[in-house]
Amino acid sequence: MMLQEPEGFATREPTSKKLSRKPLAVLGPHHEWSGDGHDKLTQIGFPIWGIRDVWSGKWLGLWVLPNNRLKNVIAYLYLSLCHQLGGMPIQTTTDCGSETTEIYGFANALREHFSPHLSLDELPAHKFLKSVHNTTIERGWLRLRLQWGDNVKVFWEAGSGIYNEMDPRQYELVQWLWPKLIQQELNQLREQFNNHRVRKESAKNHPSGVSPNVAFALYADYQAENCLQVVDCETVKQLMDSIGGEDLIRFVSVEYENHAETVFANLGFKVLSFHNVWNVFSAMLSLI
Repeated sequence: MMLQEPEGFATREPTSKKLSRKPLAVLGPHHEWSGDGHDKLTQIGFPIWGIRDVWSGKWLGLWVLPNNRLKNVIAYLYLSLCHQLGGMPIQTTTDCGSETTEIYGFANALREHFSPHLSLDELPAHKFLKSVHNTTIERGWLRLRLQWGDNVKVFWEAGSGIYNEMDPRQYELVQWLWPKLIQQELNQLREQFNNHRVRKESAKNHPSGVSPNVAFALYADYQAENCLQVVDCETVKQLMDSIGGEDLIRFVSVEYENHAETVFANLGFKVLSFHNVWNVFSAMLSLI
């Protein structure tokens, strides 16, 4: 190829497609939310979706889901975060997956209604990016997988001689027990990541040398502004209910969930962890 087609050889050279990185430029917290799915646990049935604030690097949400490829589910998570915070960002960014299209619609509608002073033409409410350009959350997934995600599969496989997924009773119990455990772990990881002090980077436009929580709370010290666009929470709640509500992110029915919680509480386990999850499973199976 080098002799007959040198241009083609240059194109195929491994570093020819290396992306040039530029410092991110946003005004402050909630200027931009970066959202994406994490599929490393999909093979065991527990995909994840998350949203991260671009300016501070703070994880705003991490959720385990029955399916992170459904647009109603992803839109519900976006709306639930808006409802929790009482506002929306100026802009959200996701990859181009079809599951993110409903976020696009809701983001534009909410921005147009509650922040009409912001031009949708000059600054879109939602922006689709290639995954390689959605760097804020993609970098976060790497850290999550290395510190936590790979170990989850090890603990899951430890139950191969205990769990029979073809048994409906066992399957339903696992669908209640494992998401409960994984969500508990994700909540702890989110706190850990948000309180971890990142290294100082002089070339970075955004805060460094402090934890995301500190930067988020003291944004004025960095000459930044809180860009959260206030929305009516009742309106957002109505939108959440209109697309399916909390049932969209349930693994089991409300009745089964309540019964399982009662059985678990009566067994006397003080904590649920990856080290005892299969012991809890075996103890609960005969009682549920």
